[in-house]
Amino acid sequence: MLDVNGIKRKHAERFGAEPAIFVAPGRVNLIGEHTDYNDGFVMPAAIGAYCWIAGSVRDDRRLLLRSENFGETVESDLASPSLRPTKSWSDYPIGIAVMLERAGFKIRGANLLIQGEIPIGAGLSSSAAIEVATAYALLSLSGHDVHGVSNPSRAKIARICQQAENDFVGMRCGIMDQFASLNGRERHAILLDCRSLEFEPVPIPKNVELVICNTMVKHSLASGEYNRRRADCEEAVGLLSSVRPGIRALRDVSLEQLARHKSLLPEVIYRRALHVISENTRVIESGDALKRGDVATCGRLMRESHDSLRDLYEVSCTELELMVELANKQKGTLGARMTGGGFGGCTINLVDSRFTEGFRQDIVRAYEYATKLTPEIYVWTPAGPAGSVAAEPVSD
Repeated sequence: MLDVNGIKRKHAERFGAEPAIFVAPGRVNLIGEHTDYNDGFVMPAAIGAYCWIAGSVRDDRRLLLRSENFGETVESDLASPSLRPTKSWSDYPIGIAVMLERAGFKIRGANLLIQGEIPIGAGLSSSAAIEVATAYALLSLSGHDVHGVSNPSRAKIARICQQAENDFVGMRCGIMDQFASLNGRERHAILLDCRSLEFEPVPIPKNVELVICNTMVKHSLASGEYNRRRADCEEAVGLLSSVRPGIRALRDVSLEQLARHKSLLPEVIYRRALHVISENTRVIESGDALKRGDVATCGRLMRESHDSLRDLYEVSCTELELMVELANKQKGTLGARMTGGGFGGCTINLVDSRFTEGFRQDIVRAYEYATKLTPEIYVWTPAGPAGSVAAEPVSD
């Protein structure tokens, strides 16, 4: 974990001001992939890897953003009516400032020193974490209450962060990543209804570890294909609504209804819809299984989810397939699947804690032998939500 006082000291040295510290976790999704933007169900968990922001208020309306990860400083004027994305890391915090103002929150100028420990491009929501941490920092530094259940609520912050990524950054993501970062629960996943934003903590058994395997690849087609899959789902809704008025999203379609009206859909669109609708069912069943401690059923549903993502949604890749295959051969593996948008990134594995170290060593050895890439293996306990962090005063 990052040295909190260290980032506070860096801020004080760079900006000459005593900062407040804000933090937001990344997330891993146990099951429920590509369902969030279809108003469906997901079951993510916040992870013990974070985006940290040290922030202080300015007297003007400028944002000074310093990324320790990229070694860059970006300056932006909040008073400018022409703030536009530049296709860089700074689009995420600047997009948050823009959307907070549009939502009616007056934002003061600020110095923000940003440091992340979530692997970038691994499908663990480093983007959502910087969005949430920035929202907390700017709202708090501007005098808005971010600690109560209202003004604004965590759900509202999640919506604003999602809007920033959709409308400013240009990634048409759902709300899962931002919501999970804002509402994580220690030792629990959260079963989330992405339409109502009602959620329920789901306990992870004490003898089960969440082991995340990073393939160390992220294929360049990922973002464009993500948006294309969302368009495919919207096309399915448009075609099905001709015979079932009132459908707002694939969430509103049952498997029986999809089968009955299959002839309306091109084959590719049908497969996309079949994945989403069956995945929603798997999420609910997985939540019920974990609540009764039935990890074996949850593991089976994870395998079915992976197969569906590969065969119906077509977002897997050679490296993900290899990583899942290797995991399923390991002693102690209870469930394995790709996690995140696809085309690389990570797999999520439920592993009996007695075999975690052996799992880690064997996966590294076998994957490295097959691909000549050294994977990163993370064992993270489900974490709590975003917020502010206390630190000791910086000494001279």
